[in-house]
Amino acid sequence: MFGFGSMLKDYLTYNHISQSDFASRLDITKKHMNEILNSKTDISEDLMIAISLITDIDINLIAFVEAKRKLYNYLNNRFNSEKEIKKFISSYHVEEMSKRNWLVLKDKDSYLQNAYDLLNFLNIKNFDVLEKYSDSKILYKKKEDADLKKVFLWITRCDNLVKEINVERYDSSNLNKLLGELKDERLRKFNSNSLVKLFSKYGIYLVIEDALLGTKTRGCTKVLGNNPAIYMTTYLKEKASFYYALYHELGHVKSDYNKAKSKVVIDGDDNIEKRADNFALKQMIDDKTYKEIITCDDIEDICKREKIPLCFLYSRLAKEGKINYNDPRYIKNREEISY
Repeated sequence: MFGFGSMLKDYLTYNHISQSDFASRLDITKKHMNEILNSKTDISEDLMIAISLITDIDINLIAFVEAKRKLYNYLNNRFNSEKEIKKFISSYHVEEMSKRNWLVLKDKDSYLQNAYDLLNFLNIKNFDVLEKYSDSKILYKKKEDADLKKVFLWITRCDNLVKEINVERYDSSNLNKLLGELKDERLRKFNSNSLVKLFSKYGIYLVIEDALLGTKTRGCTKVLGNNPAIYMTTYLKEKASFYYALYHELGHVKSDYNKAKSKVVIDGDDNIEKRADNFALKQMIDDKTYKEIITCDDIEDICKREKIPLCFLYSRLAKEGKINYNDPRYIKNREEISY
C-alpha cells in the first residue's frame, strides 16, 4: 500500500497510541483518521503540519510519500497495466536523458520513481498538465508530437542550465552594442564560452546544449523575467550556419520580445520567421556591402574592412546559387566548429 498512512499506522503501533486518541489530537473524526491510515484520502497541508508537530516526523517526508501515492494512483487510473505505464514513461526518452545526465533516475527499475523523477525534472504537476502546458507555451507551427516532446524536454534542460548563468539587466537600447561586439567575436575562433559571456554582459541568457537524437531544432527564444533567453542546439556544425541561426534568434529578441514573454518562439508564422531570417542575413552581411561585394573583384579586402568572416560570404553565395558548394573558395573558407 502506497502512502504515508501505513507509516503513520506503524508509528502509532510502536508508540502505543490508539487511532481514536490520535484523531482527537488532530481534531478530526475517527472515520477521517481511518481513511488517512488506509491511504484512502489526501492529507491536507494543515494536517501534514499537525502530524509533523505531534510525531516529530519530517513534514518533507510526509509530503514526499503522499506525492508518490498520488502519482501511483494517477498512473494506475490512467493506464490499464504496468506495461502501458512503462511504455508511456519511455516515450519521454528517460533513458537517453539519464545517459546525458539531464535526468537522475534514483531507481531505474521502478516505473513510479522514474515517473516521479521525470515530473520533478519537468517541474509539472502531472502528465495531463504537461501536455496542455507544452502546447500552450511553444509557438511551433509544425505539429509533430514526437518532435514537440523532444523539443520541450530540450527546452526544460536549457531552463535548468540557465539558472547557472548570471546576466546583467536587459535594456533593448543596448542590443546594437551587442551586435557591434559580436562582429569582433565572430572573427575569432568559435568559442561557446566567450559567446555566453558576451550575451550575459548585455542581459541576454545564452545556452548552447545538444538536443535529443533526431531533434532538428536549431534554437528558440523566450523571456525569463525581463531578460531574453536564447537556446541553441549543437545541430549546426559550421560557423556560418550557427551564426545565421544565432542572428535569427536575435531577430526574435528584437521584434518578438513581448510575444516571447508568454510563448517560446521556435517556429512562428511565415511573417515572423521571414523577418527573423532577413535580420540574420543583414547582420551577417548588410545589403549595401553585399551589393558591393558581388560587383567587385577585391572581395576579401571588403570582407576584412567590414569584419565579415569569409565563411559567411561564401556560404551565402553558395546558398543563393552564385557559386557551387564544390567551389574551392567555399571549401577553403568553410569553418567547422566544435562545441
